[in-house]
Formats: sequence, C-alpha cells, structure tokens
Amino acid sequence: MAFTFKGGIHPDDGKRFTAAKQIELLNAPTHVVLPMTMHIGAPCAPLVKVGDHVCLGQKIADTEAPVSAPIHASVSGTVTEIAPKLHPNGSMVQCIVIENDFQDEPDPSIHALDPDTLTTDEMVAAIREAGIVGHGGAAFPTHTKILSALNKIDNILINGAECEPYITSDYRILLEYPWEVVGGAKILLRMFGLNEVKLGVEMNKQDAFPVLKEYLPQDESIKLCPLTTKYPQGAEKQLIYALTGREVPSGKLPADAGCAVFNVDTAAAIYRLFATGMPVIRRIVTVAGSAIANPKNLEVRVGTPIDQLIAACGGFSEPPNKLLMGGPMMGISLVSDEVPVIKGTNAILAFCKNECVTAKNPVCIRCGKCLAACPMRLAPTYIYNYALKRNVAELERYNTLDCIECGACTYVCPGKLPLVQGIRSGKQLVTDERRKRK
Repeated sequence: MAFTFKGGIHPDDGKRFTAAKQIELLNAPTHVVLPMTMHIGAPCAPLVKVGDHVCLGQKIADTEAPVSAPIHASVSGTVTEIAPKLHPNGSMVQCIVIENDFQDEPDPSIHALDPDTLTTDEMVAAIREAGIVGHGGAAFPTHTKILSALNKIDNILINGAECEPYITSDYRILLEYPWEVVGGAKILLRMFGLNEVKLGVEMNKQDAFPVLKEYLPQDESIKLCPLTTKYPQGAEKQLIYALTGREVPSGKLPADAGCAVFNVDTAAAIYRLFATGMPVIRRIVTVAGSAIANPKNLEVRVGTPIDQLIAACGGFSEPPNKLLMGGPMMGISLVSDEVPVIKGTNAILAFCKNECVTAKNPVCIRCGKCLAACPMRLAPTYIYNYALKRNVAELERYNTLDCIECGACTYVCPGKLPLVQGIRSGKQLVTDERRKRK
C-alpha cells in the first residue's frame, strides 16, 4: 500500500529527461563564490581575509547566532575578494571568492568520526561545525532541527519523495549512494535514541526500492515506505500525515507532532561527515528544462557559477524565457546565470518561451478547484482576495500563515489567478501586523 495525503495535484513530472542520467562529476571551477547567506537564519561573517591561503573543507565563515551554519572552502586556493555579489535570491550579499589552485589540499582538521564513541551533544556539535543544512530546498540548519526535536519526538522520517517536477537529484542519490542515505539514517537513530526510521519514497522511483533494500538493516529499524506519486507529497507536513497519520498543529513545527523530517541528501551528508570528516562542499544538481540542450545530473562544488553547469549540459538550446533554481512549482526565479550554487541548490531549470505563458486578465470563475487541490485545506481564493484588500483580520481568520506556497492552487486555476503571489503578500501583511503587536 502506498501512503498519501489529502488534496494535491498530478502535474507532468518531467523526470523522464534526467531520471536515467547517472550523476556526472563536474570539474571544480577556476574560482568559487561563497555567499555568507546560504541557509535560513543569521548570515555568517568571514573568518579569512583577502590574500589568505585556504584548504579544502576549511571553515572560512561563521557566526555565534543560534540559527545559522558555518561555511567552508569548497576548493583549496587563495582568497581573492570579499565583497557583495549577486545572490540567487536577487539581492547583493557579502561573498568570499576563492581562486582554485586545483590541489584540493584538505584542511588538517578533517578526519573521520566514530559516532559510537560520541555523545549526542558531541554529534550535534560535529553536524553544526560541518555546516550541514536541509538539502531539500529550505536549507534550515540541521543541528538546530535536531536540538529542537531531541526528547520530543518518536518518529524520524527520511524524505525521498522528491515530488517537484523535473528534479531527479535525490532519486539518483538513492540509486547511486544508497549506503550513504541508510548510514545517515542509522546515525540519526542513535542520536535520537529511537528504534525506527521511516524512509518515504514515491512510487515513480520504485526501481530504487531493491537497491535500497540491499543496505537496509535486518532488524527492520529502517522501514522503506512507498508513497503515492502526487505533488506536494514531499512537503514536510504532507509527508508526516502520509507516514504517521498525524497533523502538525496550525502554527506549530513537526516536533510538535512528534516527528523530525530529513531530506535523503541531508542524511547522506551526515553519513559523509562521520565517514570522512568532510563538511558540506558539494551538491548533486539536476540541470533540465526545455531550454537545456542536454539535461544532466551533476555533482558540483558549492560556489560554482551556474553558467558552468549549463555549459556542461551543452548550453541553451534556445534563449530561455525563465531560469529557476529549484523546481517549477516552488523554485526561485534567477535574474542571471552567473550566480553560484549554494547549499540549498538541488536543480537549475530553464524553460522556453511557450512554456511560460501568463494570462492578461485573470479571473476567478468560482469552480472550487483550488480548494480541492490545497494540501493544507485552506481557501486560496478567499485569502487571495483578502490580501488584495489588505484585510489582515480576515487573513488571520483564514489561517493564511499555514500556506506552504506549494503552487497547487495556481496550477489548477482555470482563470489563471496568481494565487500564490497574492497569498505570499497576504502572509507578509499578517507577519508585519504581528510584529507591530509585540
């Protein structure tokens, strides 16, 4: 039986273009650009200066803020610049630029760790020092998530749904590095002191099941759970409902429902840390879309300019009308192909003009499709209209902040209303109003 949730949609998943493409190693670039903001939380401050020689995996930026994660050199070489550069989010962010010496000289502090000899606090500290964040897109610092859930949860969930169309990077990790995913799950089990992990994988990736089963422990402490192929099956709250039947209360976190959720590559990053000592210096990135000449899955260093990923895929088949980091449903629009890969980058997508059509006169026809599709069981058109009217009281009454901005409502709307765009502005209105009340 495949597990699922209420609501959701079934868009063309587009995964056929890269699902069979094995991960290719992209050579490290001549220079990397490492933004001081790569995660949810406080930005880091540089620990190096221009002219310094740095080693592969060396910590080069950090902060004492509780919600943050340090940044490490993804190549060895010389710091040539510390200055504001264009970030994927469109803003100018302080960045450290390292000129690659192509030696990949590892930092002397890097060494494997035996989790069986460490306390939970020591393991959490090691995860923090390695700069591990959520690799599913949100990039929330992993050590913070673990600390907030310790002694509060009875369910660990590994998210292998990868429900966003076109993206196959997690799927390829399941096929090519299953021991890393399972190894990370075992370490998480030890940290939380629990007896079971649920690994959820959508049925459109079921050829990964026999590969994973070869590495699953005989004691069934890691259970492989098939998930119905549906968007947004990989959203945290929807995954929790599908695998446990629990609902995260409005305004609360997964830990309040007794659950902690980790992406498959986050689990793999935890394994790599303990197996090799190497912090986060690379990402597996799907490069696809109708405007990409030869779509691929690439292993790249963090800080690599994305134009080099596109070049490795044969460049553009035609000038793209839309360039995205992440999936077509929840990814962010890029203003340039010169921005770097960051810790949260799982895909670069480029689409032709005929796939990016917007309506000139969007209108609600009262069909109710958005209500049926909403995985949070909200009323998207009502929230949208109250946002236009800036009616904060009604926005709060309709639980606007519960919207996960998955885009399901916009996708199914025959009137082509920009529902997510409007709801996002409504969420900001509610947030601003609550700040004023404090």
